Amino acid sequence: MADPSPEVKAVARYIRMSPYKVRRVLNQIRGRTYADALILLEFMPYAACEPVRKVLRSAVANAEHNNGLDPRNLVISKAYADQGPTLKRYRPRAQGRAYPIRKRTCHITIAVRPLEAKAETAP
Repeated sequence: MADPSPEVKAVARYIRMSPYKVRRVLNQIRGRTYADALILLEFMPYAACEPVRKVLRSAVANAEHNNGLDPRNLVISKAYADQGPTLKRYRPRAQGRAYPIRKRTCHITIAVRPLEAKAETAP
């Protein structure tokens, strides 16, 4: 059976941040309303909050513009960070050796849906 509630998402790709660090932030906002998540992201002390906030605002703008949904009634249904390509660099070390540096990237995906739709699927 198809899900009748519209789920709108936004994706930010190739973010120069480790997916482990981004997931720590995404785990805090998953399942919260849009307003609660914005307040939480504003005051959390992690650098990953900025790209996550941008993706969240993009998802809500997509829902508002493309589907005509009210931002006050949106809840974060999905939030995850997949690993992107790793940039491989090398640092010089003692006695002519090279030390590998892995600069990780990630793809952040956030999906929002109306609050009423989540309440209907609970029973």
